[in-house]
Amino acid sequence: MSRMIVRPARPDDLPLLPDIEVSAAGLFRDEGVAIIAGEAEDAPLDFTPAEVWAPIAAAGLLWVMAEGDGPPGAFLAARIEEHRLHILEFDVHRRHQGQGLGRRLLAFAIDEARRRGLAGLSLTTFRDVPWNAPFYASAGFEIVERDAATPLLTAYLDREAARGLDPVRRCAMVLNL
Repeated sequence: MSRMIVRPARPDDLPLLPDIEVSAAGLFRDEGVAIIAGEAEDAPLDFTPAEVWAPIAAAGLLWVMAEGDGPPGAFLAARIEEHRLHILEFDVHRRHQGQGLGRRLLAFAIDEARRRGLAGLSLTTFRDVPWNAPFYASAGFEIVERDAATPLLTAYLDREAARGLDPVRRCAMVLNL
């Protein structure tokens, strides 16, 4: 069992998060999953600039898994929207995958939503990738089809489609608490 613990992200963690995001995204390419339609296999992987996470960390909605004060190996960023903890980004660095860190970090986020008295959690993800929708379903999330999604979740899906993600493969998921 990994000695990593969940802790709030600190400012010095933020520059390390793009590496985690790119590392996790590389798994898609290795498995032959195109994230962006028509993207060349050797195109640089897109990532969220570190400064984007600063206000989310300041709001107390960015958590990392690390060995104490060490560098993070995973992170989860969220917003509180529609009285839910909406997961914006959730990544585990490849060298830490397969150790249960993702499951532990997701369980932490679920507990945090309960602690805050929220109605549940939400996210958008790939419906057909084993470590996406099926992983979340195993934690109790359910797919919400587009025609039943809230305007907020529909807006997230629309933004993803505008960025080139295949809308047929994307879905919203909700865990009601």
